[in-house]
Amino acid sequence: MSVDLSLDFFSLFGLPRRFRLDEEALGRAWHTLQNEAHPDRHAHLPDSRGAMQGALRVNEAYAALKKPATRAQYLLELGGVSVDAIDGNTVAPEYLFEQLEWYEALEEARAAKDIGALERLAARLQTQAGSVIEQMAEQIDDFRDLEKAADTVRRLKFLDKLRLGIDSALAALDN
Repeated sequence: MSVDLSLDFFSLFGLPRRFRLDEEALGRAWHTLQNEAHPDRHAHLPDSRGAMQGALRVNEAYAALKKPATRAQYLLELGGVSVDAIDGNTVAPEYLFEQLEWYEALEEARAAKDIGALERLAARLQTQAGSVIEQMAEQIDDFRDLEKAADTVRRLKFLDKLRLGIDSALAALDN
């Protein structure tokens, strides 16, 4: 079995090109493709490099579709919208203020070595991220407003980065 490297990630897994995704179907499709494309299954062939490329493509596609932020970014790129380009638009002051508040709360909890505060911050962040993900699903799947979704993806990427900071602070206090 060879993986068609020309397929987009959704087509590769036989999934509809949507933000809302059946994660179990994605997992099953990944497992099937990974087993079929694994280079060890094709080591006896004269050109096993193609199998290696196929396995890499399957893993790249799975990694991109598994996480909401990277899945949304990929969908936007397929739609011709770059998440990284801000097109001269200014970032809303409310959004910048929100980022500052999050980072200040994280730094205060980290400096105080307050596990409870970090856990509350993580819970608040999880709720916030859930709301942002639902907003993004509506923007992409329901309204096809990819420009607005690009702003929402940037917001979710910030929340993902903040989550790493909280996890890091909690891990440091566990040691």
